[in-house]
This record gives sequence, C-alpha cells and structure tokens, in this order.
Amino acid sequence: MLLHYTKTQFKMIKNKLVLVFMLLFATFFAEAQQKFTINGYIRDAETGEDLIAASVIEIDLRLGAVSNTYGFYSLTLNKGKHKIKFTYVGYGDKMLDIDLTKDQVLDIKLTATSTLKEVEVVATKAEKLEEKTQMSKIDVPIETIKRIPALLGEVDVLKAIQLLPGVQSGGEGQNGLYVRGGSPDQNLILLDGVPVYNASHVLGFFSVFNADAIKNVSLVKGGFPARYGGRLSSVIDISMKEGNNQKYQCEGSVGIISSKLSIQGPIIKDKTSFILSARRTYIDVLAKPFVALAQAGQSSSASPIAYFYDFNGKINHKINSTNRLFLSVYTGKDKVGGEAKDNEGNGDYFKLKFGIDYGNVTSALRWNWQINPKMFSNTTVTYSNYNFNTVSGLELKNGSDLAVLSSTYRSGIKDVGVRYDLDYVPTPNHYVRTGISFTNHLYSPGAVQTKTKIQEIDQDTIIGQKKTNGQEFDLYVEDDMRFGAFKANIGVHATGFATGKEFYPSVQPRIGLNYLLNNSVALKASFATMSQFINLLTNESLSLPTDLWVPSTDRIKPQSSWQAAIGAAKTFSDEYEISIEGYYKEMNNVLSYRPGADFLGVSNDWQDKVIQGKGWAYGAEFFLQKKTGRLNGWIGYTLSWNNRQFEGINGGKVYPFKYDRRHDIDVVVNYDFNKKWSISGAFVFGTGNSISIPTTNYQIISDFSNSFNGFGFGSQTVQQGNSKNAYRMNNFHRLDVNIEYHKKHRRNWESTLSFGAYNAYGRKNPYFVFQDPGFGNGKTEFRQISLFGFVIPSISYGFKF
Repeated sequence: MLLHYTKTQFKMIKNKLVLVFMLLFATFFAEAQQKFTINGYIRDAETGEDLIAASVIEIDLRLGAVSNTYGFYSLTLNKGKHKIKFTYVGYGDKMLDIDLTKDQVLDIKLTATSTLKEVEVVATKAEKLEEKTQMSKIDVPIETIKRIPALLGEVDVLKAIQLLPGVQSGGEGQNGLYVRGGSPDQNLILLDGVPVYNASHVLGFFSVFNADAIKNVSLVKGGFPARYGGRLSSVIDISMKEGNNQKYQCEGSVGIISSKLSIQGPIIKDKTSFILSARRTYIDVLAKPFVALAQAGQSSSASPIAYFYDFNGKINHKINSTNRLFLSVYTGKDKVGGEAKDNEGNGDYFKLKFGIDYGNVTSALRWNWQINPKMFSNTTVTYSNYNFNTVSGLELKNGSDLAVLSSTYRSGIKDVGVRYDLDYVPTPNHYVRTGISFTNHLYSPGAVQTKTKIQEIDQDTIIGQKKTNGQEFDLYVEDDMRFGAFKANIGVHATGFATGKEFYPSVQPRIGLNYLLNNSVALKASFATMSQFINLLTNESLSLPTDLWVPSTDRIKPQSSWQAAIGAAKTFSDEYEISIEGYYKEMNNVLSYRPGADFLGVSNDWQDKVIQGKGWAYGAEFFLQKKTGRLNGWIGYTLSWNNRQFEGINGGKVYPFKYDRRHDIDVVVNYDFNKKWSISGAFVFGTGNSISIPTTNYQIISDFSNSFNGFGFGSQTVQQGNSKNAYRMNNFHRLDVNIEYHKKHRRNWESTLSFGAYNAYGRKNPYFVFQDPGFGNGKTEFRQISLFGFVIPSISYGFKF
C-alpha cells in the first residue's frame, strides 16, 4: 500500500511523525526538567561515623534509596513537596518535609536510640528484609558481636559468623569457615576492601579482628553481586571505624589473657579524624616469674614464648564537600615457641630453640569523589602481605668445640592492587555499579634455609621453590533495578588471570530476583557463577597456618563454581525477620593433597603433591532474627550435604567431605534485665565430622637387610579401611554464657564487668580420633581426644570514656 502514496502524502506523513517525536521529546524533556535530586551523607550524630545501608524513603510514593559503604545516598524525585524519612536500625528516625525546586544537598545525622532510652531499644522501620533484592546476605551488628559469649572473654568476629546458618567451623577452638560446602580458601575476607589471607590468632583459637576497631560486618553466602569476585563460597566484608570527628573517646578492656585499648577523635573537628586500636596477650609475661621460680637452682632452664598482638589505625580527611581521603592500616603477628638451655659446667652448654611466627600486614589508601548528585566514585590502592616462618636451632659447646645448627622455613603471599568503583543512581528504580581493578600477586610457596657452623666449617643453604607472580584483572557492572513489586540485581563479573605463559579468562553472570507478594512476603531467587585463581594447600587432618597459598598454573586449573538458590523472607511486627533458603552448588577443580603427600616437604614441586576434582553442596537454611528490644538474638538451622570426588582418592568414588555436617543448630540470645544487668548465651549443635577409620589389620612378612643376623625376617602391620570418611565422630554441642554489669560514672565514664563460662556444662566434644593398639590386651580400640572437656571461666573489665 505504501507504493501508492504520492510524494506529497509522504511529506505530510513525515512532518506528522517529526511533530509527534518533537512532542514526545518535549514532554520527556519537560518531565526531566521537573525532576531533582537530593543527595548527601547519613552519619552518626555523636561520632560522625558514616552509616552503611541506611534507608531514605519518600513516604507517599514509597520510593527510596540506600546509603552506600561511605554513607552516601542519592534520590531523584519529581518537583514539588515531599515527606522524606531517614532510618537506620538502632537509630531514631528523622522526618523532613522538603519543597523540591532544585537539586539539594542534605547531610543527615541520626541519633542512636540507646542514648534516648537506657533500657529498651526502640525498633525502627528501616528497609525490611523482604524489600532487599540481595539474598543469602546477613549483616551482623558489631554491638551484637561484642555481647556473644567467647572463649576466655575474647570477643571474636569470626566466631560470631560461625553461629550463622550455612556457616560451619572446622571444630572446637578453630576459626576456619566452611560456607555452604566450601573450604576456608574459598572465603574472600576483606578488611576495608583489602584481602586478609590468614584471619586467625593462636593457631585458630581467635580471629585477627579487634571488635573495638570494627564498624560493620557483612556475610554474603550466595547470590553474589557482580562487584565481588575471586572466591567460590563467601564474602566477609568488614569495615573499620573512621574515628569520632566530634570529640575524643577512649575504650578498652582488661581480661585474663589479653588487654586492648582504642583511642579516637578529631584532628580537625568535622574535617579530619583518627582511630588507633591495639591488642596484646600477656600469658608469656605472666608466666615468666613462675617459670623462673620453678627453675631456681637448676642447671637447666626453659623460657616459653606464646603471644599475639594486632594494631589497627585509620585516618580520614574531608578535603571539601565532595572529596574525602582515607588511610587504613592493620598489622598483627603470632609467636609460639621457646628456648631451653642446659649448663653442663665449665662453660659447656646445650641450647635448643624452636618457634613459629606468622602475621599479616594490610593497608588501603582510598579517595572518595562525589562527581555530581547522582554519581559517586571510589579509587583505592591496596597492599596485603602474609608471612609464615618456622625456626628451629641447636647450639652445643663442649670445651673449645662449638656447633651451631639452624633451620628456617618460610612461605607467604604479597598483593599490591588498585581498584576504581563508580556508583550511579539515575532514578530511584535503578542503582548502577561498575568498576575495574588490577592486582599483582607474589607467591612464596615455601623455602627452607639451613645454616651449619662447626669449627671452621660454615655453610648456608636454601632449598625450595621459586617465587611466582600472578596478575589478576577484574571488570564488573551491575544494576539493582525495581519495577513495582518486582526487583532484580543483574550483572556480570569479567576477570582474567595471567601466570607464566598461561592466561585464564572468565565471564561470570550474576542475577538476583525478588518479588514482593501481597506487599508482605518476598519470594527470592539467585544464580551466580564464580572463579578462583588462588588455592590453599591444606591437610584435612590439621588446621595450621602452615597451609600454603599457591596460584593457578599451566598444570593447576582455576577453581570454578555455580550456585543457585531460592527462598522466602518476611518481617513480623517490624521486629522479627524470618527467612528460608534452599541452595545447590557445584564446584570444579577443587584441590586436595595426594594420599601420602609430604605436607611441608620442599624436595619436589608442590604441583606434584596435589590433585584436582569436583565438589557438590546442597541444603536448606532457616533463620529467625530479632534485632531490637530488651530480648534480641537469632535462631539458625542448616540441613546440608557436602561431597567430593577425586581420581586417586577413594577409588575415584564420591565421598563425604570431612566437614559434611547434616544438621547444624545455632541459638544466640541477649537479654537486658535493666540498665545495669544483662545476660547473653549461645548454644551450638552439629553433626560430627566425617572421618576415615581402618577396619582391617593384617601383617606382611618383609626381609630386613640390616636385621640382627643379616637375613632375618620381620613383620609389618598394614591398616586398610572401607570408603573414605565413612564414619563420623560424636555430635558436637556446647553452651556458652556471659553476664555483664554496666555502670555509668561521672564525666561520661562507663564501665562493664563481664563474667563468662565457655562450655558451660563441660561437654567433651571430639577434637580427633586415634587408633589405640591396646598393648597388653591385644585389643585395638578407637579413642576420642577432646580439646576442652571442662568449663572455661573468664572475667574481664571494660571501660569507655
């Protein structure tokens, strides 16, 4: 039909179309001109600390925004009058009536409700659980973490995370995290955006994070937003405090094994602030006089060494209203060992020295730039260094002869990186994030240095593997979008890893969905793929910092996974949050030591000691939480399965992973009797870990060339078992309690006296099982060793002014 139109008709049609498009454009332009943006920062009124994930809500339109990691928010609305509410859990709401005729900057200060009412914390109507697109994420308030009972009263961030559904510990007294079937190396632990490779003190009994220096802790177990990458199982994102920019504050505590002190305040009020926080154990100091007394008058002496320390520091400076600088530093170290000396008279002596020391250093230099009311950028330079050393030495003097032997084992990993992130909030229905990063990894898989000095002979030998470099590149984009009752977070994380002659690219799509049913119950689903280019060589039977960090190579392929989850969430009475999630995860190229591989040996390439295989994890999680009120806490339950498969292990058949735990129950309760007395308790129950037990013993006859008669025969006992990890240790359960007495003194001095009991009913939980040959009765038995079979009391005194 168009062929029958005349040129005049075509011209008329064209003019009408042009007119229509001009009208549409003019309407759009006019509408766009009628929209304005309010933006600014949401902060604590008393300290000036940025509040993360605070809510900004337009009451009538039910449109809103959430502050980012640095407290920045942006909300675009139509021209006119609006009623805006600013909320944050544990803080009083702030309501503002504004007449929006232009872009406005509104910096908001919220006041903690605990300062308004001394006993009961009033619930606030912040963004509810069902309104959040993100699933499989839990934010743990730092004040809640401080109240959870802990071993010897030492507040522990990672121990608190172990009490969440989907997270398991390696065992009694360990800080290893096994999240939805993953291994400890599959957890990305970030401190102010910098990876921490060893997060444990004292071989796993305590974490390296000083709670007095921490502002926020978030755990992501699945449905990973595109901005995260590099690990398969979880992200633990920890933010340090920025320092009170209004007044000076001092906080600390004295306990049985350690003391800590934090100082913060303004260098220039409302412009520059700092925080310094330090912690150290002193068992070695307390033990010295008792050891010296016990050894008085003896020719031999011994001096044990056992302590750890850590230090956090941060400075933040406000250049102007749109630019800020941050510098944060963490350093910590553990030392365990000792010296022994035997004086034999006449100047002769025998001296033995041994020890382990390991530690982390991390730092981040960050520049925030608010480009315009809708765009916020962050540029970060990061540094991370983890080192592990063992030292052993022997010195012997006999007359004029002197012999000195020493051996040192070293390993570690060092990172230097730069990252750029951009947040763009074009409308209340879209929150776009994008970024790019580069990291150079330097791996030191392990080297042994031996020194020998005997009279005139002096030797120094280093045996080990060469240091290896790896370069990691990351690029991501994601959009958190909303269409009425439907929300979605859609993104992609692209990454590449260069090592030696190999380059491994990876494109990882991510999607999270949320549909609000009847404005009450959220139905959620997520799908995420992940890649990992770093591996932790670890022995299942041990949990030591001697585990080695190594990269993917031309022989060792990167680990990869995909995870899908579905769930539902609802908030009741603005106080109770309940969520149920089911998940399935598949992992490829996971690592394991070959059977019989030498754990610390450096005589051959580490790549010859490992094999790669597959893993599967699936299960369901239930979580009920009450965040506010005199009574608060949570109940978590996990039902899960966790399997592995490797060629060369268990005949190539699928077997349960050591940390396959069918049932896991965690209950955390805090209760304030009044403004002075409070009590908290934590109960945990878990199915016993899977173990392998030999079921058959038989003897073989062997010929020993060095036997007594030169050709005699001997026998050797060989043990053989059924399928790998076919048995389980006893179930694990424990109750911890803590009672606190709070008192307010004059001149803003506050004190807290804490009395705690770890393992309150003295449960003998299994640590490991060994085979007792039963000498004398000829009967072989399996015996359980418990690390703690008794109540461990604690007392500490905390202060703040």
